[in-house]
Amino acid sequence: MIRAKIWFRCAAVHDPISPIMARPALIGWEAKYRKVDLTIERAFNGDELVRRMKGWITVDPSRVIEVVRKFGRLKVLDDRELVIEMEDLEKFDELQKALHDVFGDELDVELMEK
Repeated sequence: MIRAKIWFRCAAVHDPISPIMARPALIGWEAKYRKVDLTIERAFNGDELVRRMKGWITVDPSRVIEVVRKFGRLKVLDDRELVIEMEDLEKFDELQKALHDVFGDELDVELMEK
């Protein structure tokens, strides 16, 4: 199993950026007839985190997810860092080519050291 860091192009400043989970999402409830003092904290999964980038990046997040799924999977590593996990270097090379064909220079991936 290998991992790659994914870099999007920021829509505002055009620098390469990668989303991170600064802290887990805090989810609570509002009840109609009583007060519910219950909350849960949970980090997004890889697909959810990429979807949250809509409008902040120069590419369509749904299209990114679609292309990545053909070669690997998006994952939030250690509840913080967005990565793509793939089986081997061949899948990485195929992913890199597919991303370039679809998105040009608007998105890039780089292998992570173990």
